[in-house]
Amino acid sequence: MQWTLVIPLKPLALAKSRLADTAGDALRPGLALAFAEDTVAAALACAAVRDVVVVTDDVPAGSALAALGARVVPDEPRAGLNAALAHAAAHARAVRPETPLAALNADLPALRPPELGRVLDAAAEFPRAFLPDAAAIGTTLLAVAAGRELLPVFGTDSRVRHRASGATELRLTAVDSVRQDVDTGDDLRAALALGLGPRTAAAAARLLGIGQYAAAMQATAYTYDPDSRSGQVLLDDGTPVPFDAPAFDAGGLRLLRPGQRVRIETEGEGDSRRAVLVTLHTF
Repeated sequence: MQWTLVIPLKPLALAKSRLADTAGDALRPGLALAFAEDTVAAALACAAVRDVVVVTDDVPAGSALAALGARVVPDEPRAGLNAALAHAAAHARAVRPETPLAALNADLPALRPPELGRVLDAAAEFPRAFLPDAAAIGTTLLAVAAGRELLPVFGTDSRVRHRASGATELRLTAVDSVRQDVDTGDDLRAALALGLGPRTAAAAARLLGIGQYAAAMQATAYTYDPDSRSGQVLLDDGTPVPFDAPAFDAGGLRLLRPGQRVRIETEGEGDSRRAVLVTLHTF
């Protein structure tokens, strides 16, 4: 079974206002776009997803997401999130009436295609179902079978409201990347620990390189072999630095995912440079 996803995105100038304390108004729109790009790219890479419809009035963001393969429709109702989703759902159903439909948040920068697939497979067992967010207060995904109305009630306390509307709550484990939306600095730290998508990782690198977030040496996890506990990280200038099991163990880590921001210590120069410690970077 393949799904059509509808993803809403505010104009970037208005998006993610609660991240202003962490990112400032200068970097906040860029972060919001990076979240959406990584969300759309991961959704399109999911085997259970046939297509993605983004509803937004932000022309540059729409162009960027269309370049990834999304269909973009304007927010013609301009009456808030739920009206925008209902409009996008109607557009999607006009094109593919036979496919099941799911609304997905645009701020899931750690989204993993296999985890999204697990959620959609579970949702397919019910006429209408939803996945609560990591805080167990909101909703990150609302799904309906073909021929069913989406009836979104996103917003404050949407977990309670979706449950009260008759949707089945999906109680799944090991789908953290689908539940971890980002509204605050704490949310961004949690997504960072899961492993960010490449665009958000790059945006976070710019953020982490300024002011109070500067650190002695930061990098982004690039490869990791769990059997040998070795791999490579990329410095912010793109230089690869290898690490082996002792460096990984020295950082106290149990797992490392590509895209995670890390703090490293190194020894050697040039081609002989190696990381002697790899640990997660926190803001």
